[in-house]
Amino acid sequence: MCRSEISRRRFLTTAIGAAGLIGTGQSSLVLGGTETRKSDPGSALSQSLIDRKALVSRHNPSIHKLDPLSPLSVGNGEFAFTADITGLQTFPAEYENRMPLCTMSQWGWHRAPLPGGLDPNGLRLTQYDTHGRSVGYHTSSTGQTELYNWLRENPHRLHLGRIGLRMLKGDEGAGLSDISDIRQELDLWSGSLNSRFSFAGQRVTVRTTVHPEYDLLAVEIDSSLIRHGRLAVGFAFPYGSQQMQAADWTRPKNHQSRVVAQTEQAVRLQRKLDGDEYQVAVEWTGQALFEIDGTHEFLLTPKGARERFTFVVAFSPRPIRASLPNSSATLVASASHWRRFWTNGAAIELSESPDPRAPELERRVVLSQYLTAIQCAGSLPPQETGLTVNSWYGKFHLEMHWWHAAHFALWNRLSLLEKSLRWYDSILPAARDLARSQGYAGARWPKMVGPEGRDSPSPVGPLLIWQQPHPIFYAELCYQTHRNRATLERYRRIVLESAEFMASYAFFDPAKRRYVLGPPLIPAQENHPARETWNPTFELAYWSYGLKVAQRWRERLGLQRDARWDNVIAHLAPLPVQNGVYLAHENCPQTYSDRNYDHPSMLGALGLLSGDGVDRETMRSTLRKVMKEWQWDKTWGWDYPLAAMTAARLGETQIAVDALLMSTAKNRYLPNGHNWQRDNLPCYLPGNGGLLYAVALMAGGWHGSNQAQAPGFPADGSWSIKAEKLNLSLMRGL
Repeated sequence: MCRSEISRRRFLTTAIGAAGLIGTGQSSLVLGGTETRKSDPGSALSQSLIDRKALVSRHNPSIHKLDPLSPLSVGNGEFAFTADITGLQTFPAEYENRMPLCTMSQWGWHRAPLPGGLDPNGLRLTQYDTHGRSVGYHTSSTGQTELYNWLRENPHRLHLGRIGLRMLKGDEGAGLSDISDIRQELDLWSGSLNSRFSFAGQRVTVRTTVHPEYDLLAVEIDSSLIRHGRLAVGFAFPYGSQQMQAADWTRPKNHQSRVVAQTEQAVRLQRKLDGDEYQVAVEWTGQALFEIDGTHEFLLTPKGARERFTFVVAFSPRPIRASLPNSSATLVASASHWRRFWTNGAAIELSESPDPRAPELERRVVLSQYLTAIQCAGSLPPQETGLTVNSWYGKFHLEMHWWHAAHFALWNRLSLLEKSLRWYDSILPAARDLARSQGYAGARWPKMVGPEGRDSPSPVGPLLIWQQPHPIFYAELCYQTHRNRATLERYRRIVLESAEFMASYAFFDPAKRRYVLGPPLIPAQENHPARETWNPTFELAYWSYGLKVAQRWRERLGLQRDARWDNVIAHLAPLPVQNGVYLAHENCPQTYSDRNYDHPSMLGALGLLSGDGVDRETMRSTLRKVMKEWQWDKTWGWDYPLAAMTAARLGETQIAVDALLMSTAKNRYLPNGHNWQRDNLPCYLPGNGGLLYAVALMAGGWHGSNQAQAPGFPADGSWSIKAEKLNLSLMRGL
């Protein structure tokens, strides 16, 4: 099983902690911890106390019929289980092509066998002229399609196993038409999924939760069907797949599912898929029969005159020898954990706002906190669909890591970001090798990777550069929250190595006496040809930011400033402007005609970043032109918070709110809180994370903003903002 060392957790027989996802960042909050702003010109701050449980609970997702786009998930950042209306995965076919029901973990990956005769290191590179020298990138499949595709698709994240109810109607199994009176609610405050329905006139209640510390699912079932022998639990295990479903049920001969130990109330299973292996443990209370029910299928049938059945299921990359926490202990640990999660971090309440859109924005904010906690707060950077379904084979995109997880620092949950930052150290040798292979110094971070850190071939990905300053940004978030030597030492390598590459990558143009970026490169707005692209607005601004922050890190560490870095900073090309607006890049006069789709990334220079080198009025004109002329039906979920942050920093607060809540297909938030994008991308967590970053900034302020108000919201009486425990000392420096 392909996995990261840092994701390996052991089952212990000692007491179970519940530290899991709890953040520990400090806040510089004023007035007893709460800021309140009535959005009228003469408003003043007053003390307030947010009823956090009421705030969270009023947005509990509630399902009353099968919605194939809104299954609900429980998880802990390392492991997640997505359930249908029964609280388990009883009717997977109804969700299969909309939002599949998967069981996923950070360590659960599968690597298909390499086709015979192929060398994984033998992919031919495409050569790009780079200011007079040739640099190779793995961007073409021509003449090597089989190897190219294998490297893209492997490793891929794995659906660890399906767990569903088996209910009998006479001698036949239940169908969806036999289910009625559906009442399902995800209790966000406790992290438990409560499902009720009727089958054949009998009530069934299922409670599902995940332990905050372990890759363990706990289930409690109440029904008279148990006493009558008409309810059981089925387990089924698939082969791996690179598809959205992360499962191939058509290849039973390509993997193994074997019982390796069994007692009256427990069983241990071993799973093998080619060269990968993992373990499954099932434990239950009371008398029950566990038996083989087909190839890779097992059935757990409770026995006796009772109407309650409880069991737990754990998954691990190694044998599970210790006994598992039972369902009661898991429910208690989950409730304690989530209560602390919602209490210890920041909160923003909008319920007193007259604007009719306020309830929807508050719903998105609350659900996005939950979803990013269970999907994006693990030991690896998250894939764009987290631990829900596969996207891009389950691999993660490092340029998206910011959108998934940077918000944790602003919401005083910095530890949830830091969990995945350790991974950069683990791939630092490979990042150095990649930079050296292209003639650069420092470390070049890959784009699309699995846990081993190997960049995947792609016509786009290897030429992106905007992920390069990200680790510097993350490290600065950490330092501004914990200003100590330990933080400096912890992140010094990724900061200095990132900056070393950035300075090396910038090319000095002697004719114009300036440093330029590209060609070749592909900017954050990916619809530009690499050989015709140079000096993209956002990347130039990010290069300047990253090198300046890295120099400050050198000074904090007691090192001399790097003269080469200062030279690049001083002579970096200016942001490209034409007709009073910023261009996507210097060679793109058609930015607002032929190229006015995908990410309007030029906005990030003053929005995501604080605007060093940006002319505010030029950016204001750029924002207005983007809002008017961009093809918003061809954008992505994080483009809306991107525009909102730019608008907020410019004082265009109405545009900021309008951008966040724009009614377009790509800004659609489903009943379960997920940001839908398209049929094969039914959830998109960068949208959720970007929303949280933008709303925090709008409520708490930024460097140079009015510190006495929520400066990103309109001051016309339409919005009332309560913000509590935001990391203001950090935010006021952003």
